[in-house]
Amino acid sequence: MKRFHHDDYPSVRPSQAQRAPKDVHEGNRSGNSRDAAVTGYQAQSVIGKVSNEAFLKPGHAFSYTALFIFTVLLYARPGEFYPSPITASIALAVGLITLAFFLPTQLVLESRLSAPLREVNFVLLFGLLGMLSIPLAINRFEAWHEFSGTFIRCIVMFVVIVNVVRTEARLKGLLFLALVSAVWLSIDAINEYRLGLLTIDGYRAAGKGGGIFGNTNDMALHVVTIFPIAVALLFGSRGLARRLLFGGCAAVMIAAIILSYSRGAFLGLVVVSIFLAMKLGRRRRLEISLAVLGITAAVILFAPDKYGSRLLSIFFPSLDPGGSASERRGELFRSIYVALRHPFLGIGMGNYQPEMSYKGLVTHNSYTQVASEMGLAALVCYTAFIVSPLRKLARIARDTFAAPDYSRFYYLALGLQGSLIAYMISSFFLSVSYNWYVFYLVGYAVCLRRLYEAKTGKLVVVEEKRSERKSNLLRPSPIESEAGAVRA
Repeated sequence: MKRFHHDDYPSVRPSQAQRAPKDVHEGNRSGNSRDAAVTGYQAQSVIGKVSNEAFLKPGHAFSYTALFIFTVLLYARPGEFYPSPITASIALAVGLITLAFFLPTQLVLESRLSAPLREVNFVLLFGLLGMLSIPLAINRFEAWHEFSGTFIRCIVMFVVIVNVVRTEARLKGLLFLALVSAVWLSIDAINEYRLGLLTIDGYRAAGKGGGIFGNTNDMALHVVTIFPIAVALLFGSRGLARRLLFGGCAAVMIAAIILSYSRGAFLGLVVVSIFLAMKLGRRRRLEISLAVLGITAAVILFAPDKYGSRLLSIFFPSLDPGGSASERRGELFRSIYVALRHPFLGIGMGNYQPEMSYKGLVTHNSYTQVASEMGLAALVCYTAFIVSPLRKLARIARDTFAAPDYSRFYYLALGLQGSLIAYMISSFFLSVSYNWYVFYLVGYAVCLRRLYEAKTGKLVVVEEKRSERKSNLLRPSPIESEAGAVRA
């Protein structure tokens, strides 16, 4: 497996308008670059107080190895392509082995089953609300089946991920797997288009198998959420060969999203591209401009037939010959109505499609799926589960912008922000709230934050006390400080 090194990431070069204060640069020249990076103006305004919780004890080597193998099986799905009693149960067996390693090791290391993380609290409360919805469900068997299947496994493995990934190499290993899976799916979609094997509606590339990537839209969702990570690695890598590699990965992902004809994935791609351009374009305006022009030209030249009319059907459902846009709009309003009529614990997990839909369809919206089936409190937990790490990633990005020694955290923070944003946009058109996608993405974000806190020894906090906000407002900006030094 390819290993990543800190030197793969070039130093972030702040612009003249956002240059770090003089003491930071003097610290870099004197050799105390790490101390200087975290004591500069921007670092002081972002990082919280020193805490023992920021430090990660070494351990969980066997747990991580089992988790890595489990993730490989999750993406490869051998039971779908090589059916047998062994391949059908191998992922479950590896998952149980992972827990067998994780539980005693975690208790020995920290004397508790999980680190005290806000995201863990949100996901456990989310699971509790799902369990409480079962006795009150319209169809209790269906609710139990949904709860005890993939959903509970996602929650358990999320807790494992955020506790087991204790080094940057481990996080890069999981990100590498996600990148490889997205590229593999993209190349397969491109190959299907080349061969004319467009089995979905006669013009769309299909997903693979019948599991996590079996649906075309689900496949596109995974690809669009990994696309920002490829872009972050592209801009954060040293050397032409590495940049060409990650640039090629990003290009084939864009092609796969287009060939999937997924409207939600396309909107997610547009929004996240704008986000990344705004963040990365501050230092590489020429490169970003050329990339945007190249991508736009490629879409215009190579977009397949019916693509434009399908995208416009988002706003004009009559342009969709299959009528799926009208059906989804109807299910959206229907699921909102059900959520308002059952605001506390919903109608039960998995109950909307068989019990409430007029046409036997899912909500095609993750947010109304949670609200209608689990209640409004569950929707709050689900949303907070995504937004909480997103805000802290933004804080890390602001902190490390002017800290050259922490450039790797800057680029990965931007990439994972983009991944969560892409998920939030695209999942508005898909019922995937009980599936693996968001749990892995939030897990990556939490792990990056914990690694950053362990590196600096300080907690990343979003909230500031009123006195701290006032002092930050009164503190002169880096530009003002430099101007005063020049005048002196």
